[in-house]
Amino acid sequence: MSAHIDPASAPDRAGSAVAGRTPELPWLVRAVNTSVLVLFLCLVALAVLWPVVHMVAAAFTPGQSISNMPVVPFTEGLTTEHFVHVFTQTQYPRWFLNTFLIAVMTTAGTVLFASMGAYVLSRFTLPFKQSFLMSLLILNVFPSFVGMVAIYVVLLRIGGLDQLWGLVLVYLAGNLPYTTWMVKSYLDNIPRSLDEAARLDGASSFRIYRSIILPVARPILVFLTITSFTLPWMDFIFPKMVLRSPEKQTIALGLMSFVSDKHNFFTNFAAGALVVAIPFIIFFVLTQKMLVSSLAGSAVKE
Repeated sequence: MSAHIDPASAPDRAGSAVAGRTPELPWLVRAVNTSVLVLFLCLVALAVLWPVVHMVAAAFTPGQSISNMPVVPFTEGLTTEHFVHVFTQTQYPRWFLNTFLIAVMTTAGTVLFASMGAYVLSRFTLPFKQSFLMSLLILNVFPSFVGMVAIYVVLLRIGGLDQLWGLVLVYLAGNLPYTTWMVKSYLDNIPRSLDEAARLDGASSFRIYRSIILPVARPILVFLTITSFTLPWMDFIFPKMVLRSPEKQTIALGLMSFVSDKHNFFTNFAAGALVVAIPFIIFFVLTQKMLVSSLAGSAVKE
């Protein structure tokens, strides 16, 4: 028996269904919300970009002080004399090369030792393994400059003061506890069946590490490479403690010498900082896609 539907009741049902829907916001409310959101984002962008614009303007402003700079940048003439002074009258190219070498050595050492240590801690059973992992975690709690006196004494005894490799050792010692723990946590999510299948084929532990673990762990290693490379460019405390000779200083130390108690060359400082920013912009533009893809592929499926 088929059910009979009264046509007169159909409009009532349709009306009740329409009445049950959430009414759309009026166009005026949507327009106000969009305007407020756009205004807020513009203010945030202005707050972020204004210091950058001010630094760029200071790098091209005549004179040595930024106190006389106009409120509106680029309205009182432009000059490139600060860039010429930085590259010809200072050791800026040498400082840049020193920082680059330190960054490359720190990155290579961090990625190599952190990945190898994480592989051993993730795949092998060792005595006091949990205690060692807990000690790595505890070391991350304390700031690195807490051990500055001990670091200074150790470098003094091994001849690492005023040496680039001495500063690299400091960075490696500070990076490895955290990076090893981070990479180890990532490797724990890689199925051990990959290792077992390789061992059945006769692969050694080092072959498994080189041919299986490293390719699968590429996302975390790429992230580790980028973060390790950027660290030496921004650090000031440890280069100040380790490096003494002017020709062995880093970018941070060299730029701070422009605005020390004896000098007030803020425009030269801005020019040098702008030159440092250019390679960083190129570096992040080239690695942005790789970094995003690495982070997106960081989840390992069992």
